[in-house]
Amino acid sequence: MKKTMKKTLGPVIGAALALALPFILRNGFDWNYGVQLACFFLLYAIAVSGLDILFGYAGQISLGHAAFFAIGAYGSVMLHQYANIPVFFSMIIAAAFATVVGAALAYPASKLVFHFLSLATIAFGEVVYQFVSQSPGSITGNFTGMFTQTVSLFGYKLNSFTKYYYFALAAAVILLVIKRNMIKSRVGRALIAIRENSHAAEGMGVNVRKYKIIAFAVSAFYTAYAGALYAHLVRYISPDTFAYKQSVMFMTMLLFGGTASIAGPMSGVLAVQALNECLRSAETYQMLIYGILLLTVIVVMPGGISGVVRDVAARIRYRKSGAAAAGDKKEEVDDHADN
Repeated sequence: MKKTMKKTLGPVIGAALALALPFILRNGFDWNYGVQLACFFLLYAIAVSGLDILFGYAGQISLGHAAFFAIGAYGSVMLHQYANIPVFFSMIIAAAFATVVGAALAYPASKLVFHFLSLATIAFGEVVYQFVSQSPGSITGNFTGMFTQTVSLFGYKLNSFTKYYYFALAAAVILLVIKRNMIKSRVGRALIAIRENSHAAEGMGVNVRKYKIIAFAVSAFYTAYAGALYAHLVRYISPDTFAYKQSVMFMTMLLFGGTASIAGPMSGVLAVQALNECLRSAETYQMLIYGILLLTVIVVMPGGISGVVRDVAARIRYRKSGAAAAGDKKEEVDDHADN
């Protein structure tokens, strides 16, 4: 009973804080900016969680996820602007298109490993970046960029950061639940087997190419939907947002928070986002800071923040169990002495 209460207490408290966050921030100096940062946190959490499915669980590295971020953003804006599709549906369609692109990319890339795969994803990211920068007929606005509108739900416009926050929160919860259920399913077990040893997994009957394609496709959907959320939150997009450094930031967030977990990407996003706010004046050195962060994580804490938390919790449990065992042994000795 106590264990069940402990398991449910954390999610309940987290849900209550998430729902009350805009009202908590109202007491701050610039609460509107604080809610905007919370919106960015949610969409980055979705994007990095998608990357975690590919890298953390399937073991497939990608340094070109800014491309899927761009496909979701530009796809949604262009569908709304040129086809007059409502924003809510254009976001889903754009993310679905990115899923198809991710699967198409994964089919030939599924045979690549390590640095060959990373180079392929970097090249893909550069192709998408060049397209949105120098598109035929300037359909993407090229370097001028494109303005767009916010999300409208059946005529109700999300024209404030608070309204948009709850929309992004609902999307994040749904996608994180889907991720959790996927990882606990047969698909998740297959991805983990591939990550540990693809040859052994194939020898046990796992269709390695099939599951790598699934990982790429699902990861692309998550990141593209986050890109669509970004576009309609900011209401303006330009190629600079989707350059290679965006992919590096996604990977930094994931490694800093910890891979193969639900909480890891979220803690990584929160940490890097807080660091960016503290170092806003040093924007020129953003890539240098990310490089130092990656080196620090790889050398000092390879499991990321979530790995450090798990290690500390395991040590505490070990000490408690050791103290309990010592206490039981002492009682036995005392009983023997009394007899």
